[in-house]
Amino acid sequence: MIGSKLKQLAFGLRNPRATVGYPLAPLAPAPEFRGRVTVDTEKCVGCGGCADVCASRCIRITDIDAVTRVIRRYLDRCLHCGRCEDACAYGAVRLVADWELGTSDRRDLFIEQRLFMAACDRCGRCYVPAHPLDHLSCVGP
Repeated sequence: MIGSKLKQLAFGLRNPRATVGYPLAPLAPAPEFRGRVTVDTEKCVGCGGCADVCASRCIRITDIDAVTRVIRRYLDRCLHCGRCEDACAYGAVRLVADWELGTSDRRDLFIEQRLFMAACDRCGRCYVPAHPLDHLSCVGP
């Protein structure tokens, strides 16, 4: 019995460590890792492409009136598949390498975004005004 324990000890001392010291020195994720979902609200135009491709249906879009849209993201249901990031043509939705998502408050995993969706009087297409004064009407040639 002592012989087998000595073999185990020699094996352990001869081979490198197989674990990481996580709490003291966290291991960096791989470059292609898909972690926490972040939304750049300045780039988002409210097109809804992310909600169309969401596999878990955790992105809900509600049109309050003709010019106000609310986008709610329930990240506690997110699968981190990356479809929303691929579908966003404006680069507003990104999955960053942050993987520590544990929280005691469910509201930490909720993103609500209110967008003013102005419609052009001439062509009827929606746009996001660049300046607060442009919220009043569509000015075009």
